[in-house]
Amino acid sequence: MGTLVGFHLPEEGQSMAEIALWSAPPNPWMILPVICLGGLLSGLLVYTYAPEAEGHGTDAAIKAFHGEGRIRRRIPLLKALTAVITISTGGSAGREGPTAQMSAGFGSMVADFLGLSERERRIALATGIGAGIGTIFKAPLGGAILAAEVLYTRDFEAEAIIPGFLASVIGYAIFGSVEGFEPVFSPVAVEWTVTQIPLFLLLGVVCAGMGLLYIRTFYGTKQVFATFFERHHLPKHIKPVAGAFLTGLLVVALIYLSPETAIVGLAGLGTGYGFIQLALYSMLPLSVLLFIPLVKILTTSLTIGSGGSGGVFAPGLVIGAATGGAVGTALHLLAPAYVPAGLLPGFVVVGMIAFFGAISNAPIAVMIMVVEMTGNFSLFVPAMGAVAVAYVLTGESTIFVEQVRTRAQSRAHRGEYEVDILEGIRVKEVMVPRSSVIALAPEDGCGTVLDLVRSTEHTGYPVLEGDEIVGIITTRDVRALLAAGDLSSPVREVMTAPVVTVAEHRSLEEALQLMMERDIHHLPVVAEETPGRLVGFITRTDLMLAHTRRLASGGDP
Repeated sequence: MGTLVGFHLPEEGQSMAEIALWSAPPNPWMILPVICLGGLLSGLLVYTYAPEAEGHGTDAAIKAFHGEGRIRRRIPLLKALTAVITISTGGSAGREGPTAQMSAGFGSMVADFLGLSERERRIALATGIGAGIGTIFKAPLGGAILAAEVLYTRDFEAEAIIPGFLASVIGYAIFGSVEGFEPVFSPVAVEWTVTQIPLFLLLGVVCAGMGLLYIRTFYGTKQVFATFFERHHLPKHIKPVAGAFLTGLLVVALIYLSPETAIVGLAGLGTGYGFIQLALYSMLPLSVLLFIPLVKILTTSLTIGSGGSGGVFAPGLVIGAATGGAVGTALHLLAPAYVPAGLLPGFVVVGMIAFFGAISNAPIAVMIMVVEMTGNFSLFVPAMGAVAVAYVLTGESTIFVEQVRTRAQSRAHRGEYEVDILEGIRVKEVMVPRSSVIALAPEDGCGTVLDLVRSTEHTGYPVLEGDEIVGIITTRDVRALLAAGDLSSPVREVMTAPVVTVAEHRSLEEALQLMMERDIHHLPVVAEETPGRLVGFITRTDLMLAHTRRLASGGDP
């Protein structure tokens, strides 16, 4: 982009004097072939060598954690290469997704090398995610917390926090030694008062709506591309170039339309961080701030939704920053005394936190990260209010669809949270009812038992006087009679009495314990209020079938 198109766009971290010198490219039409070339190269690499490297990467890392806990060794290199190609040629994407997948891949490699257990392997993956993101954004604390928070929509992977701290510190120390330890964005001092907190809560509401729009547009675009290419039997390798072409076309059209739309269009390319810096300096007009979120949502959806390689975090920060800047600027124009110009950078920072903290279901981590990235530690209180409002309003909608709700739904914790299924099923739910039970009377001959065994293939029969159970006779008893050569005895002489029974309201777990303790395979079921009255019959086979059915239904009754 720098050589062929002549990009001299604003960059994060520049001073106000430096950033004021930015200019649009002299040959905007050159954006189209360059961005298309990037999409083509990225698509060929991804779909030829590693289809799981498509998209924004963080989801793939989350999926690996909840799945097999493994990432193929080729992924870190391929993800790095394709992300560099996508972002450097103008694709609207960020560095966090690729970094998350790459770092999780290194965690998987370490687990292989050290022969770690399955549990330790998953912690290594989560640690990699946090350390990589914390390092690339110079936000080690937020990155470490993100490793524990981003895996779930409503839970926390506490075991990953301490390893995440250590790995983030090491990564940050090495990275900062080369790139410097200054925050990603040049800090801008902000002062706020308690009476202005409701305005930040209002911003949280706006960010929630914009966040839902981002999620639905992103995944709607992804579905459109997938359906179109499948229906027309087109190779997936060219999906990213199709998205890149549409992105470039939109941006070029906006550049030629007017000076203000040119700023909006250029903000739709790459990470867009320079335009966040402009917003922090209050150097973007309201007309530009209003449209940057919409265009950035569209260009990101086209770039990554089509299979391009890059993250959704950076575009999300741009969308949140512009949304916050727009709300702050509008309030300043309406009530300049209540919302002074010096407060506008605060709306930009809080907008980033509220927007992405809500749609990533990681409000704590994102809040800490953005504060670290901007150096505005004084904004914690208004940021807490705004992100809380946005988080509640977005519910469990998420930009990371591989998140699971809680640890109980994760394969990584299946053994810890698996409740014995038999405990949740009552005997009366699965027993053979009295009307279907084949029973004997005490005076019946033992030859009758043998005939019933041959005709029904059942192995045990209750012995009743009326509805009262007085004993049980099984094939074990019949075999003993056959060995003695005498089948003329009445059932009462060979039946087992008193009989072990189970009440109908008991659980299958209790029934199984009775069977195991007494080494029996059949249990007459009696009424709760009249313990001698037979109401059903249950066998070990009935227990196994009930267990299997409940497993097949996902644990639902």
